Amino acid sequence: MKDIFFVPSFGNKPRNLVGREDILRIFENCLDAVPGSRERSMLILGQRGMGKTVLLLELAEMARKKNFIVASPTVVSKDMPDRIVEKLYMDGEKVLKQKKNRVTGGNISVLGFGAGIQLSDNSELNKSFSRRLSECCDIFNRGGHPVLILVDELQADTEELKQLIVSYQEMVGEGKDVAIVMAGLPNAVSAVLNDHVLTFLNRASKNNLMPLKYTDIEHYYAGAFHDIGLQISEKMIKDAAASSEGSPYMMQLIGHYITIAAPENGKVTDKIFKDSISRAKDDFQNDICKTSLAALSDRDYDFLKAIATDKVDSGVNDIAKRMGVSNQYVQTYKRRLIQAGIIEQPRRGKLRIAVPYLKEYLKNE
Repeated sequence: MKDIFFVPSFGNKPRNLVGREDILRIFENCLDAVPGSRERSMLILGQRGMGKTVLLLELAEMARKKNFIVASPTVVSKDMPDRIVEKLYMDGEKVLKQKKNRVTGGNISVLGFGAGIQLSDNSELNKSFSRRLSECCDIFNRGGHPVLILVDELQADTEELKQLIVSYQEMVGEGKDVAIVMAGLPNAVSAVLNDHVLTFLNRASKNNLMPLKYTDIEHYYAGAFHDIGLQISEKMIKDAAASSEGSPYMMQLIGHYITIAAPENGKVTDKIFKDSISRAKDDFQNDICKTSLAALSDRDYDFLKAIATDKVDSGVNDIAKRMGVSNQYVQTYKRRLIQAGIIEQPRRGKLRIAVPYLKEYLKNE
């Protein structure tokens, strides 16, 4: 069967966004808020596979509908400042061409960008990023267009990120009509907030991407499978939702594999269903679990292995005994892994692995 609903790949926007209505409402308030308000600065925290990039793409579409000029999601890197300015001009050029008019006080080539968005002279390259970004916002603001900057894969302790935040803070102080949304892993966002240079961000709106509700996933599956033309039982739909464990990425993987494995008559057999879940799980463990572990130290890994031996939640004292260390030692790694979003503390003295299928992956190694 042809898959028209599920997009199980990073950086691609699926046809529909599931279970994120609350954060979309918060963002709409951000767009409607007056320049300089707290709502105009937003941080999105989420583990791998929780749909951060997809959400940023959705926010970009919402903002454009409200007349914003948008710098589409830019990953933190050495060329991030130049890319942000370039993306704003590219987006602005599209809007202005559609309107067939010019911005008061300047046009698209004011800062040296001509058709095709190329810097036309070296004088513009010699300007600081802060000045280029500020002038860029001035041009679009004068034309009645607020500016939105989207940043993905937030990284701590990078000079480029500091340049952006300092520049943004200055623009807010000058009353420019600008907003910013940044997304990253929990530990990366936490490290950024702890940077004394970037304390401005502590006043930003913070939003944690929690696992999706199974009922939301079931509802989406039922509608998508029906529209595709699949014959699938209610029990399979419920089991598929439960197998996703609330992960948007796993939800997409399961839906995709069920769809492409279905025969022409659309009937999903037990074998097709089980094989699809198994393929989705293998991909998820390789893409999410393996990647999550690669970023950890050997001792972090040992800590997780000590938790994975328990069928239910693990006691801090038991973990200490297994590792042959003191409780105080355990507390250090506990804080690190909670901050990283790898484990969670459901109640006092108890810990559990928070990443779907990571516990099973550790046991199988």
